[in-house]
Amino acid sequence: MNLGKILGLGAIALILILVFSMCGSYNTAVGKDEAVKSAWSQVENQYQRRADLIPNLVNTVKGYANFEQQTLQAVIAARASATQVKIDANNLTPEAIARFEQAQQGLSGALGRLLMVTENYPELKANQNFLDLQKQLEGTENRITVERKNFNETVQDYNSFIRRFPTNVLAGMFGFSPKGYFQATPGSERAPEVKF
Repeated sequence: MNLGKILGLGAIALILILVFSMCGSYNTAVGKDEAVKSAWSQVENQYQRRADLIPNLVNTVKGYANFEQQTLQAVIAARASATQVKIDANNLTPEAIARFEQAQQGLSGALGRLLMVTENYPELKANQNFLDLQKQLEGTENRITVERKNFNETVQDYNSFIRRFPTNVLAGMFGFSPKGYFQATPGSERAPEVKF
């Protein structure tokens, strides 16, 4: 064999190795992108579960004639606002997630105020239906926390993969862009002040 044929075969072998490597990286990026979308759908499922519990909670509380109507209306309005914010799983940018999170925090705040006001109604606090709904809401809030954590871990895995060299070149060519994370609520780094 002459040197030209050896160099030609070497070049072909190198090209084949690069092509197979790029195919593997592309397929891995697709799998990680799908994992992010799946994790996002689990986050949405838990937020939807919370939204579905709220009408039952509001109806239970409405039965108490003296209950503050303004508080109930705030919860209903916050639920409507939170359920209107939808994010396409293909567009999980930091800005889109921040909008979604802001709407959900509005609902969390309204629910918190509702539950605080119920302290003034001992009959309501003793109502079994109310207690069951309260437990379901607490469980859902825990599930939301877990799914947000899982989502952030999946996004970190995806973002790290598409930013590594040489995958970053391939990611840029095929439109794989970084996804956004859920962020901690501003002020959550400080412990609440307790006064007696």
